[in-house]
Amino acid sequence: MDIFGVLTMVGGLALFLFGMHVMGEGLSKASGGRLEKILEKLTSSTLKGVLLGAGVTAVIQSSSATTVMVVGFVNSGIMTLERAVGIIMGANIGTTITSWILSLSGIQGDNFFIQMLKPSSFSPILAIIGVAMLLFSKKDKKKDAGTIMIGFAVLMTGMDAMSAAVKPLADVPEFTNLFLMFENPVLGLIAGAVLTAVIQSSSASVGILQALCVTGAVSYGSAIPIIMGQNIGTCVTALISAIGAKKNAKRTAFVHLYFNLIGTVIFMILFYAANAFVHFGFLGDAANAAGIAVVHTTFNVLATLLWLPFNKVLVKLAKLTVRDTKDEESHTEKSLAELGALDNRFLDNPALAMAQCRDVCASMANVTVEALDTAINQLHAYSEEKLALVVEDEDIVDKYEDRLGTYLVQVAKNEMQTKDSHTLSVLLHSIGDVERISDHAVNIVNAAKEIYDKNLAFSEAAVEELEVFSSAVKEVVSLAMEAMKTENYELAKKVEPLEEVIDDIGDEVKQRHIDRLREGRCTIELGFVLSDLTTSYKRIADHCSNIAVCLIQAENNEFGRHEYLNSLKEEDNKYFKEQFREYRRKYSLPERVKGTPKVDMRARMQQAH
Repeated sequence: MDIFGVLTMVGGLALFLFGMHVMGEGLSKASGGRLEKILEKLTSSTLKGVLLGAGVTAVIQSSSATTVMVVGFVNSGIMTLERAVGIIMGANIGTTITSWILSLSGIQGDNFFIQMLKPSSFSPILAIIGVAMLLFSKKDKKKDAGTIMIGFAVLMTGMDAMSAAVKPLADVPEFTNLFLMFENPVLGLIAGAVLTAVIQSSSASVGILQALCVTGAVSYGSAIPIIMGQNIGTCVTALISAIGAKKNAKRTAFVHLYFNLIGTVIFMILFYAANAFVHFGFLGDAANAAGIAVVHTTFNVLATLLWLPFNKVLVKLAKLTVRDTKDEESHTEKSLAELGALDNRFLDNPALAMAQCRDVCASMANVTVEALDTAINQLHAYSEEKLALVVEDEDIVDKYEDRLGTYLVQVAKNEMQTKDSHTLSVLLHSIGDVERISDHAVNIVNAAKEIYDKNLAFSEAAVEELEVFSSAVKEVVSLAMEAMKTENYELAKKVEPLEEVIDDIGDEVKQRHIDRLREGRCTIELGFVLSDLTTSYKRIADHCSNIAVCLIQAENNEFGRHEYLNSLKEEDNKYFKEQFREYRRKYSLPERVKGTPKVDMRARMQQAH
């Protein structure tokens, strides 16, 4: 083979891999997320998981993509490790569909219809239709279908280019001898595993092997070990995706590895032991595309049948590999343990269900308060570990909101006492505000990171003003959360006066910054950070107001939110005015002092840390 033949083969390989990628992307988009939802919900038994895994993988044409998806589901807590096993088994069967499609290129016959069954005949038609759909259609579904067609056409063009480029190698003794070497099961196994690990697709590596079959140099004796190795190499993608994931997600990747590794070892031992006695004559025959598809499918089906009764053994092996540490549960796992209280069996007893909801909501509030306190403290003592903790807490609160909201809607379908009905209304309306407060906690800690990374320097006056501002925000959050958890209406009434004070503080802090900017004692860059902090603080106070007003509304149904807020500011509302003045005195900003020095916030954070 000359240099031009090599370039043709490399170009064909590039087209083949690109076509497979484009086709897979188009298939995933066309599914509209429905496949993922099916995987999430319909895995109540291992057998169902196998069928689903095979079906989904056959559609998206990638066992690696299915396995990575499953690792993600387990990592997020959507799916258990035990339910993931069946899908992984099925994915290995589904991925064999690609090899069968590619094997159609070997169909022989002069009949027009037989010729049209060959991908090289109908793929140009698909390409023309696909391009037309992409260029002229405005609907996303048709564009996705066009992408799938073009991807398939490109894939087959690459396959044909590879086959044509390697065909002359049939007359090259060195190439023939290379595949004779792969008849050694160990060497063939390693070659297949390495090739698949590099391109991260068993379907693609099997396709490359099918293309090489046209040379006649690939015997079944060398093809079988390579195919076995390809099944091991495909596990690399899942193992990479599990890096940095939670324990069960890592275990899911190892389930995939052990399924293929142990299945391959057993298959090889039994096959070559039988060959020692029977001497399979076909091992010396030249392999073809259809034969490789048969071997690929047979192995994966037999491996699945072997493991199906022993799926729990795979789970145990994975758990032995990724062991629990002394600190068995992560912060997230411990925090989300409370969600176990929202048991569907309690739905028949609304009073009991609401008691569970109150407890879970209290846990959600506690996580939010903890995240906010940590975030605000980072303005003085920043650390990457604390930033990660705040982000983790925000993710935990998101999960609380999703699960609690769904459960409350289910409880609402039942008749219940007036008090429980009031509580349900408060919780349904408040959990969104609680979740938004955790979002602002992330904004605050990101502002702290910006201060630290850019080594920004606030003036001493600005630091003191922020401390007062932060204290007021912490108190309003504490008041609102405690009022919600205990249904304390007296506490709820104190929230709105403090919220008004916080709004005034925010306006005053901004004005003072503008004054310092004019005097040259501050920078515009600091102004952006300060503006972000002020906005987050004021939004947090607004959400606390929403929670308090909702609580009071449930007790006093005679007016809505706006009517209530307007009534607070009437001249005869002495309670509101007294509380407002009290909080105004408590959180009064320090007197303005000109020429105050700047504070090196990064140095201060490092010292405090």
